[in-house]
Amino acid sequence: MRPITLQEPFRAVFYAPFYAALARGAYAEQGVEVTLRDGTVPSLAKDAVLEGEADLAWGGPMRILLAHEADPASPLRNFGAVVMGDPFFLIGRTPNPGFKLTDLATMTLGTVSEVPTPWWTLQHDVRLAGLDPTTVKRVTDRSMVENAEAVANGTLDVAQVFEPLVSKLTGEGRAHVWHVAASRGPTAYTTFTTTVANLQSHRTEFKAMLRGLAKTLAWVAENPPAALAETVAPYFPDLPVPLLTQVFTRYQAQGLWTKDPFYPEEAFTRLETAMFTAGAITRKPGFAATADSAIVAEALGAP
Repeated sequence: MRPITLQEPFRAVFYAPFYAALARGAYAEQGVEVTLRDGTVPSLAKDAVLEGEADLAWGGPMRILLAHEADPASPLRNFGAVVMGDPFFLIGRTPNPGFKLTDLATMTLGTVSEVPTPWWTLQHDVRLAGLDPTTVKRVTDRSMVENAEAVANGTLDVAQVFEPLVSKLTGEGRAHVWHVAASRGPTAYTTFTTTVANLQSHRTEFKAMLRGLAKTLAWVAENPPAALAETVAPYFPDLPVPLLTQVFTRYQAQGLWTKDPFYPEEAFTRLETAMFTAGAITRKPGFAATADSAIVAEALGAP
């Protein structure tokens, strides 16, 4: 089989199964050599594929939806499933076990500025809860780190952040989790991304990778978070293994990662609907027009 260049969008702990597959040699075991191309800007991962710098990327299906919004004939497709839960949280300075999304009506919320999906999905949750999300007072121009510190210092009511910020601050007693976004149910957050042409020309290699990914996801599901932390620790040299273990314990408990790579349409539909209600897309291209589920069935058999 031909070697594959795999594009990373950016380094994040919620992508742990992707790093575990590489660290455990899951792709090599299936006969395909995969080289990771480091990424720092999430929006550029798909561009690396379109420009031929990578054969495959992983990232948010929202990129494919945006691409099809701009061009209905976009060649981008996604397949496989790994992160099908929303990895973000709302944190506040003090415990608030009775928190409801409608409480945001009287608060200032620091939303994620680095990527748009967290607010798109949260605003739909807020709408469903009975509050007009356009009325929520938001801080939109600060980083998650800045917002988290503002919460801890008492200068911001609530912040939208992901791990490891949550485990760091809660472990220090400087913040508390108020809302878990993954509680809404399956939401398409991370799949493989490639082009229609690559799906044809690299189908054998991609199917081998799916088999390796399936074994990795099963291993993640069957083993304690500490094992995952030890495995992917080299990808996060600045994070102590005990902290990574706390992070993965939280994410595993929320069912953030799928147990196999079959892409649930429900997760796609929830993302598509949220983007539509947020005004990020003006039409819904649908699951069949943006995803190739057949390749997963070819690689692994019927779901």
